[in-house]
Amino acid sequence: MHGNTSGLRPAQLKSLGNLYRRRIEPGRVGSPELARNLAELSDDVRREVSVLIDRRGRVISVSVADAKGAELPDLRLGENRLAGFHLLHTHPRGGGLSKGDLSTLFLRRLDAVSAIEVRNEGQPGLVHTAHLTPPGTVGEEEDWRILDPVPSFQIDSFDLGAQVSALEEEMARAGRTREAKKDHERAILVQIDQGEFDAEERLSELAELARTAGAEVVHRELVYRRHLKAGTLVGAGKLEELTSRAYHLDADLLIFGQELGPAQAREIEAATGLKILDRTQLILDIFALHAQGVESRLQVELAQLRYMKPRLLGAGAQLSRIGGSAGSAAGGSIGTRGPGETKLELDRRRINDRISFLEKQLESVAVRREERRKGRARNDIPVVSIVGYTNAGKSTLLNAFTHAAEEPRRVLAENKLFATLRPTSRQGYIEGVGPVVLTDTVGFIRDLPKDLSRAFRATLEEIGDADVLLHVVDAAGPGADTRYEAVNRILEDLGFRDMPTVVALNKADAAGPEALDRERERLSGVPVSALRNIGLTDLKDALAEAIGQVQRQELAQREEAQVRAAEYR
Repeated sequence: MHGNTSGLRPAQLKSLGNLYRRRIEPGRVGSPELARNLAELSDDVRREVSVLIDRRGRVISVSVADAKGAELPDLRLGENRLAGFHLLHTHPRGGGLSKGDLSTLFLRRLDAVSAIEVRNEGQPGLVHTAHLTPPGTVGEEEDWRILDPVPSFQIDSFDLGAQVSALEEEMARAGRTREAKKDHERAILVQIDQGEFDAEERLSELAELARTAGAEVVHRELVYRRHLKAGTLVGAGKLEELTSRAYHLDADLLIFGQELGPAQAREIEAATGLKILDRTQLILDIFALHAQGVESRLQVELAQLRYMKPRLLGAGAQLSRIGGSAGSAAGGSIGTRGPGETKLELDRRRINDRISFLEKQLESVAVRREERRKGRARNDIPVVSIVGYTNAGKSTLLNAFTHAAEEPRRVLAENKLFATLRPTSRQGYIEGVGPVVLTDTVGFIRDLPKDLSRAFRATLEEIGDADVLLHVVDAAGPGADTRYEAVNRILEDLGFRDMPTVVALNKADAAGPEALDRERERLSGVPVSALRNIGLTDLKDALAEAIGQVQRQELAQREEAQVRAAEYR
């Protein structure tokens, strides 16, 4: 027996306990006798009384509470099954099914929920019943179908068993369709707007991240919240709405644009029953998907482990079990006493060991990279580092500059975020300068997860060895100015903001004339189209001028140093 039973007399408690002995015909909502017992008890205790009935017709739970407060088994439901229970409860003040009743039906995926109106002197009145509708149904009730109310003596007239079988068959059919398309998870995106001017742009970027990761975006939700809810960010009502939308769009993945804490992710997952990801996890997954070289793979794994480590805390009781099994007088619950480490401690230690190993591996890689950089410096060949926001067209521009149309010189260039994760150098030629080394770097992104930023810092520091930066801006995409500033913030953090820079306004052929003129004036950029080889001559001229200026400054510094050395001697 569950719920608040304080203040009940022993006779009332006994009557409630007797409900466990009631059985109804399998596949039915209830029986006239059970309806009468519930109504009488509800009138006697002056509260709502709920019983949970399994498919064999047995009462398995009795609660002195409404539908939301009724005690329900904490089961992990399969995607193609209902809970296997239906809820029958009373409404002492009469009336049909409440919003709380229908929410409980949907969120707990009950076979059905029914409410018995209680009339004067504890007589049962009309019985209201609702059941879920199949995924993808577009009807009057959307998530559920409310049946016409019937008198209590007809409560067993509805064939609930047949309805449940038909509904689970529809769910299984949808599940088979989803399994056939399992390489493309269907995702709902949630971006919280706290008053930022670029909230919609961030939602679009989240959609591009999801697409790059291989998800099919079926819905985008921009939620305005000045103040975030501590546990669920968006509140229980919005989560219920998102769960409903996921049910009808056959989506199994909910992606948040904000980083979620471990407790928040667990609470949202428990409330929705969906797989939950945040933006950081999505970016980590994309990096893992695209990592090709040894260094990239090491850096991505290091970032994933650093992200995972704090999330072991509170990950469930299974992580706190004792690994040792020998007897001990030490305290603890039965089955957990003994020497040894907890599983949580073991997992932490293994992650720490792996992090230490990866850091040493990356140190050796950094040494080899440093030797290559020194070799280029001895050759006295100018170096141009290509930087820019992810998917701005850096790799395409590198291929166009070096005429690398085919392998092995061709650099991977795809219309995806983070297609390039390791710096790639190719030799090109600029009129008036001669041979130059062009280095394509990993794409930047705003609010780059700190674990990834730390892992790729050594890679990005190679930018500092360049003579000139070539900052590629997607002139055709929305928010070119905010993406330009996001790249500059990262360069400033690395100490490279004041390096000589040439701005290339890429994808100029797809940009609007007014927007292109505005960006050209604001950024002093050179309009180009790397894909169509438009404007590359002007861009090379701008690079030649910037490199020549750097070389003249270096020459002046060397001559000044020689003069000072001569004066000293």
